[in-house]
Amino acid sequence: MSLPDRNNPYAFDEFLSWRNSFDYYADDPFLQKTVRFFCGPQFQEVDRQARECSQKVSFRWRDLADAAAAPEKQPYMVHYDGHNHRIDRIVRPLETLTLEREVFSEALFSQKTLAWTRVVKVFLLSQNSEACIICPIACTEGLVALLRKFADTPETKRILAHVAEGEGGTFGIGAQYLSEIQGGSDVPANLVEAVPDQGFYRLYGKKFFCSAAHADYAVITAKPAGSEKVAVFVTPSWLPGNKEKEIRNGYTIDRIKVKMGTRELPTAEINYDGAVAYPLGPLSRGLANVVGMVLTLSRLTLALAGGAGALRGAREARRYAAFRTAFGLRLADFPMLARQLDSLEHAAKRMTAGAFAMYDLFFALPDGVAGSLAQDEPLDLKRKRFLARELVMLQKIAAAWDATDLARLGMSVFGGHGVMEDFSVLPRMYRDGAVNELWEGPRNVLVTQMHRDFQRAADFYPVSDLVSDLLPGADPGLCARLAKEGAELVAYPSLVDPSPATGEVCERFDAWCSDLAHAFQDLSLSLVEAGKK
Repeated sequence: MSLPDRNNPYAFDEFLSWRNSFDYYADDPFLQKTVRFFCGPQFQEVDRQARECSQKVSFRWRDLADAAAAPEKQPYMVHYDGHNHRIDRIVRPLETLTLEREVFSEALFSQKTLAWTRVVKVFLLSQNSEACIICPIACTEGLVALLRKFADTPETKRILAHVAEGEGGTFGIGAQYLSEIQGGSDVPANLVEAVPDQGFYRLYGKKFFCSAAHADYAVITAKPAGSEKVAVFVTPSWLPGNKEKEIRNGYTIDRIKVKMGTRELPTAEINYDGAVAYPLGPLSRGLANVVGMVLTLSRLTLALAGGAGALRGAREARRYAAFRTAFGLRLADFPMLARQLDSLEHAAKRMTAGAFAMYDLFFALPDGVAGSLAQDEPLDLKRKRFLARELVMLQKIAAAWDATDLARLGMSVFGGHGVMEDFSVLPRMYRDGAVNELWEGPRNVLVTQMHRDFQRAADFYPVSDLVSDLLPGADPGLCARLAKEGAELVAYPSLVDPSPATGEVCERFDAWCSDLAHAFQDLSLSLVEAGKK
């Protein structure tokens, strides 16, 4: 029985006290167990650094990320200063600038930083969603990979030193600008032109979707004058000595796009008119290097971020359900909601375990996936490289797609409060997840690419063998079903031939890709829980 009381004493303070004091790493036994499982002999050092970083991520950086996400603090452009000089200044709030400076000071890409330390730190950071941090981290990692392989001039070596090891107490930040208005994911259709000029190149043309437009350097695809081949370049946002003067390197930022998610991250339309650019690698291999190195690393990060966000969402939803009562019961005691919470937690854990397992496989490969199926190397290594290439895409489409479903399910636990952005992080994660699903190749593009890849690899790596190698020790019936259906679907000539039959095969192959990715995640989780590889 409830009598009226004009001074309603109800408060959320008990839940908030728990949430605000939770350390993402130190208070999460599952994450610690996952890190221990995959880091092996490096665990002690990775664990130490994870605990130090988590003290910042879970509290100070969490609060900065929350503050920067306020609608009134979204980035905006100032195109001219008071004296009619074109400056194209991107104005971002102090919280974002502070967060960015402190995070990049972690030296994530230094030669001194263990690879697993970087992965764990990025996972922890991703529990605060994008926050104008995760995309620049992913882009910088791709830039560093290209530079470490191809930097061969004083200019490119200086850029590598700035982004990897820091310069004067600051670390350079990278971006990647591939998309043009006519192509999107169709990079071979790009039209931006690169004209040679005294040992470097100058870029001319427009890039239409440029995230991390505030970055110091950008990986840019362009076609050398007179060539149909796509090359890759690194372009400074400012030439030496010009950043303080706000003189851009031969380009203008036409506008910042209005996105539904990742709103703290400035995404712009950029017009190049003679920007100085330095080639990275052979001009004829730009597309392969971008896909094999830059996009692969970004897709790895997206899958990792999906698991991180889901883990935080599941944790906070479960705790809220244990705190909140309705109709005389705790929310957690309602059978339907209890089942949903279990599903949410399982999905988050398997996404996390799968993401770490993917990195484990990736780190074991010399030169990663290397960007090409046509490499002349031993069959065993060629198979492993192909498996990793496809797994990166499988994990990306599954984790990115699941992220929004899980965020929506998590929001439902909070009822009407679930859509309030100042009540929980889940609405922001939902919006950011929807954007992340489209980056680095939307689902339909990657599924079509995988079908083509499986066909090209059929002679040296049949689908049945790939399924067996990906799921050792998994349920034999599941493996047999996936192998049989996969072989049948890959035998279909093409997913781009317009016909009703093709549409049906597309739907089936899409679902098959999700089933295979989830089977890998479930297997990874079972191994983590068992504590043995």
